[in-house]
Amino acid sequence: MSALGCPRVHSRSTDSTNDRARVLAIAGAPHGTLVTASVQTAGRGRQGRSWTAPPASSLLMSLIVRSPPPLLPLLAAVAVCDVVGEVAQIKWPNDIVLPRAGGVSKLAGILAEGRPQEGWAILGIGLNVALRLDDLPAELRERTATLGSSAAEIEPTLERLLGALERRLAEDGAATLEAWRTRDALHGREITWGTGEAVGSLQRGRADGIDGTGRLVVVLADGARTALSAGEVHLDELS
Repeated sequence: MSALGCPRVHSRSTDSTNDRARVLAIAGAPHGTLVTASVQTAGRGRQGRSWTAPPASSLLMSLIVRSPPPLLPLLAAVAVCDVVGEVAQIKWPNDIVLPRAGGVSKLAGILAEGRPQEGWAILGIGLNVALRLDDLPAELRERTATLGSSAAEIEPTLERLLGALERRLAEDGAATLEAWRTRDALHGREITWGTGEAVGSLQRGRADGIDGTGRLVVVLADGARTALSAGEVHLDELS
């Protein structure tokens, strides 16, 4: 059994496991403290998006990490892939996806938050273990993936994930980057990114892996290269 996950706080229902873990971290909870829930009423993903899942369909967890490594979000994505298997890929920076015709479908999301100046981070992970796609609105089914397991597999999956996280946390940054690159879902593919809604604010390029700090390297139409450190990236399907 992993040393991570103790102590553990589990709720049948909570607003956000990340929010509960944040309160515990501020109060001094130790490294490895785990918060889980069967359902979240106000779960969050990256870019302020909501994360929703039917009750008892997904692994919903938040882990307190003391002295977090700089590449913690990428490390967590690799650990999830370790558990899911060879088919799992990573859409920069840390969405876990499964390939489908013309694109990818999202299996898991990761949200890392914290106070670096105080030496701690909250690592939130949502993984669709037993989600039934028929329970989702039609417009979400194609872009959502599930392990297709039973609800009874959520706890064993959690144990495997905690073990994978512990192993990856013991590695150096170079190992994290190497492992991440073998799972890169965007490499060599056309992408679009931008922060505004106007068409003119969008940019296009070809993803060309990540640099030594985990930034996404993009080759522009004129051959120039740029590196993205944050933001939302969209895969141009059928590219």
